[in-house]
Amino acid sequence: MIKHILVALDGSEHVRAALQYALWLAERFRAQLYGLHVIDIVSLEGPFFQDVSGALGFEPYFDIAGKVRDALHERGRLLLEEFTATCRTRGIPCQTGLVTGVVANEICEQARTTDLVVIGHRGVHEQFSTGLLGGTAESVTRKSPRPVLVSPVQFRPITHPLLAYDGSQRASAALHSASEFCAALALPLTVVSVTTREVQAHKVLDEARRYLDSYGLQVTLLALTGYPHQQIIACLHERGHDLLFIGAYGHSRIIEMVLGSTTEYVLRNASCPVFLTR
Repeated sequence: MIKHILVALDGSEHVRAALQYALWLAERFRAQLYGLHVIDIVSLEGPFFQDVSGALGFEPYFDIAGKVRDALHERGRLLLEEFTATCRTRGIPCQTGLVTGVVANEICEQARTTDLVVIGHRGVHEQFSTGLLGGTAESVTRKSPRPVLVSPVQFRPITHPLLAYDGSQRASAALHSASEFCAALALPLTVVSVTTREVQAHKVLDEARRYLDSYGLQVTLLALTGYPHQQIIACLHERGHDLLFIGAYGHSRIIEMVLGSTTEYVLRNASCPVFLTR
């Protein structure tokens, strides 16, 4: 199922936890890790940097930009060396990449040839992010062509996954990923369906049960009524789940601005990793 895992590295606390999840998964799936560090071109060549350098009277602007670029490149090289040493210590095959560009775009571009992208909930510039989800993490979860695992700030071994299932196409993709994941790691799976009518929830769960029967998993089915985003988060907290499978965004950005997004709410409020599929 998962043989190639991309982990985005920037040295932040959140990303260090993401790396622990990537290592944990790579060991169990016997997968190869690809450590990617992106030198943010916005930091190098954005108008803010140019305005500040000009205001301070730095005439040789390009020389300053070159020194900043060299420093950031060296920092990235050291991060990747540390990553490689960690992988070797744990016997995990790995590759590395050091590129320059818009961080989220570069991660998504590299994701085309991987099975799973692992990123931190927030990054090294978290003080400049809005809300509880970093800007890069939000962009990657929306644009990535492959499944994305968004990591919280602390690592915990995965033992009790939860799948949010509503019968939609994107939820069906999450159902498939959760089934393969739990079968490969011999984990139980809890499936929750949240609707306004309990009868409808049971119908959706029956669909999930029929699909899961062929995997031979230990399955628990939960039918809940209420608002999906609130009930999913409550279920995570009350039942102690340590991984959530959920379908990626289901509406356009314009519709989500008006109605809100269950996916975005869950990403911002989940205390465990979130495995997003399309």
